[in-house]
Amino acid sequence: MFMGEFQHNIDTKGRMIVPSKFREGLGESFVVTRGLDKCLFAYPMDEWKLLEEKLKKLPLTKKDARAFTRFFFSGAIECEVDKQGRINIPQNLRSYAALEKECVVIGVSNRIEIWANENWEEYVTDSEESFAEIAENLMDFDI
Repeated sequence: MFMGEFQHNIDTKGRMIVPSKFREGLGESFVVTRGLDKCLFAYPMDEWKLLEEKLKKLPLTKKDARAFTRFFFSGAIECEVDKQGRINIPQNLRSYAALEKECVVIGVSNRIEIWANENWEEYVTDSEESFAEIAENLMDFDI
């Protein structure tokens, strides 16, 4: 399980240090793709395979299913951590998530998310204002 929040920088070549607490859980190679809310999602291979199987079962005849799987898979890349603990994030993913310098890497149960610092701060501020309402809406899910 991934949890916690870490501040890191991304260099001009697109390299970012993966928090040491997350490296073991991610494994030798893992998948990074476009996430929701303008961030990147990173999944360990076993989690990625589970997700891939679920997405394969979506009906090809549904426009939303096709759009989501295209969006999700076309941005996916396999990453490996180098000897300095860094990954290289390609330009298309950096552009999507507006990653330029300061980044926030968070653990979210079965995945990590990589955010541009400004986007993360804005998201947290917006979410704090409606956290009670969000929690109330999730009561239907027995949380």
